[in-house]
Amino acid sequence: MNAPSGRMVRMAAPLRAAVQRSALVLLIGAALALMVIGKVDEDLARRVRLIATDVAAPLLAVLAEPVAVGRGAVAEARALLLLREENLRLAAEVERLSQWQAVARRLEQENRSYRELLNFVEEPAPSFVSARLIAEAGGPFVRAAIVASGRHDGVLRGQAVVTSDGLVGHVVEVGERASRILLLTDLNSRIPVRLESSRFRAILTGDNTETLRLLFLPGNAEIAVGERVVTSGHGGLLPPGIPIGVIGAIDDAGAVVVPFVDGERLEFVRILRFEPPRLAPGIARALGETAASGD
Repeated sequence: MNAPSGRMVRMAAPLRAAVQRSALVLLIGAALALMVIGKVDEDLARRVRLIATDVAAPLLAVLAEPVAVGRGAVAEARALLLLREENLRLAAEVERLSQWQAVARRLEQENRSYRELLNFVEEPAPSFVSARLIAEAGGPFVRAAIVASGRHDGVLRGQAVVTSDGLVGHVVEVGERASRILLLTDLNSRIPVRLESSRFRAILTGDNTETLRLLFLPGNAEIAVGERVVTSGHGGLLPPGIPIGVIGAIDDAGAVVVPFVDGERLEFVRILRFEPPRLAPGIARALGETAASGD
């Protein structure tokens, strides 16, 4: 049984080689024939091409299907790999945030206990009015904007203007239906602030650029790049603790503050209705008389 099979294989090998040579010759001949037909009769050549395309199209579609499936499988595998990496990153982030959440809860509980021991009275949170910027009232030397809220909505001169990122500026002019706000970056802006970590107080001023500067820092102030700057609340104009920006650089002229709010991308703002705590008239008068008698 094995001998005839081997003999048949040996007989088929020359036949297969002859068929391959014949196929190559036939293909060359068909190409030459098509070239000749194209020169002699363009309409016939066009019909032959269309027939060949119609015949080859289903075959090409069948051959392309495994390629498309393989390409989709590769894309799916790549997406799964990216999802795995993203899952690992998110798991690490969740673990880190869980640790910070535990710390925050512990600090919140400690803070609550200390406030109860000190009988600390918290200031009421200010209410606010949301407003949309309708125009920029600035120019080369002014940084201001117009908002579509005014006296009719409870807006008053001096109120703080903020976004979710931090302080924008304060109201300087109030109309019945619109108000003008002076941005922090304006040259005329002066805001009492403090450094959040070191607790040093200073005055924050604009210079008509995208950054701010700290003035009147104490001579012994030790500041570091990256420290946050917030409102101090001194003077009763602005609520304390509103974030403003971070120390971006320290040079010979002082500290440069990079604001959290991008004044070029403002659209909606909140105007805070802040009422600073005030002494009753009788208490203020008594304190004044006491101070006068002491003098």
